[in-house]
Amino acid sequence: MISQPALTVVKDTLPVIGSAIGDITPVFYDRMFTARPDLLRDLFNRGNQAQGEQQKALAGAIAAYASLLVSEDVPNIDAMMSRIANKHASLGITEDQYPIVYEHLFAAIGEVLGDAVTPEIVDAWTEVYWDMAHTLIRAERELYARHEVSPGEVWNDLLVARRRQESPNTVSLVLSRPDGGVLPKARPGQYVSVQVELPDGAHQIRQYSLTRATSRESWTVTVKAEPGRAEAGIPAGEVSNFIHGNVFEGDRIRCSLPYGDLVVEDAETPLLLVSAGIGCTPILGALNDLVSKESQRPVTVLHADQSMAAHAHRHEMAQLVDQLPGARMHHWYEQLGARTTTETIHEGFIDLAEVDVAADAQVYLCGPPPFMKAVRRGLDELNVPAGNIHFEVFGPDTWAAVPEMQPA
Repeated sequence: MISQPALTVVKDTLPVIGSAIGDITPVFYDRMFTARPDLLRDLFNRGNQAQGEQQKALAGAIAAYASLLVSEDVPNIDAMMSRIANKHASLGITEDQYPIVYEHLFAAIGEVLGDAVTPEIVDAWTEVYWDMAHTLIRAERELYARHEVSPGEVWNDLLVARRRQESPNTVSLVLSRPDGGVLPKARPGQYVSVQVELPDGAHQIRQYSLTRATSRESWTVTVKAEPGRAEAGIPAGEVSNFIHGNVFEGDRIRCSLPYGDLVVEDAETPLLLVSAGIGCTPILGALNDLVSKESQRPVTVLHADQSMAAHAHRHEMAQLVDQLPGARMHHWYEQLGARTTTETIHEGFIDLAEVDVAADAQVYLCGPPPFMKAVRRGLDELNVPAGNIHFEVFGPDTWAAVPEMQPA
């Protein structure tokens, strides 16, 4: 618990610290990676670092957490903390790594703010950091315990049993244990981390949703190649592109235990599953689970993509919906080409006004942040309760503190 004097100092200094976090975090990462280059090489996503995305995520998380401590009129950040804890668990983060972050973060605060940072301010914000850290550590211990493993012991070498092209830039990999044994239990909508050794010796890690995990004999993941856009400062995807060019049937690949909190729970209430692009992957995991359980639940599936050709798993998604008696599906494509629109195939961007959304629907949402924000606004206009809306973020949660994306 944070002391009352510390809370007073944090409340008084939050505007200054909060406005400076964007300047502090680049200095923090530079200091930490200079002292510990292994962390950038083998743990942190180098692509996100190059774009500054991880800095934005850390800044948003700290500011949101501090705001919650000193004010009741802020969005609930439980969902954000849960996403962070699940991501940490999938990376094998352990308690002894938090002091490393603390050392370099507070050195960066001192470097950026100088004499303005008094010992009293340092002590107060130290309490904030460790309160947030211990909240995450407790959550991560629980996540490790669910799989009955020690903290950090999440990695296994799996066999690529099958590889299939799903669209021009996506492939799916069917993974199994080399000894033929059973895999850990996964829940619909979860992901695994995949670690590969790149040509420069780095061991980079990325997360991929489980599109099928209904059997303990195999898992399926889908990997999208990312060519990068130099004009926008977006580097090519290191891990995804490496997998596309180098990982085939019979190879082994290092995977974590399954984590993630975008889990579709068993219930009878209507489901609304909304995705765009590669965001269809956790939705496929949910659909496969529903089919395996012969669910009678009302399900509406909405998917947006650039074109039919770009839509990964298009045929599989349609087959799964056909197997669910209470399910229906709509597509939106930015480019339909010579195809004509129908009652369920639309041209342009997703429009919730064209479908019936049940007032009590549980909504699961995954796709690029601009898409998800647009859909969230549409759900608000339909008066869907914020607590019914669940979403997954691919990459750093840079917009977790944005009120319009927060559940109540």
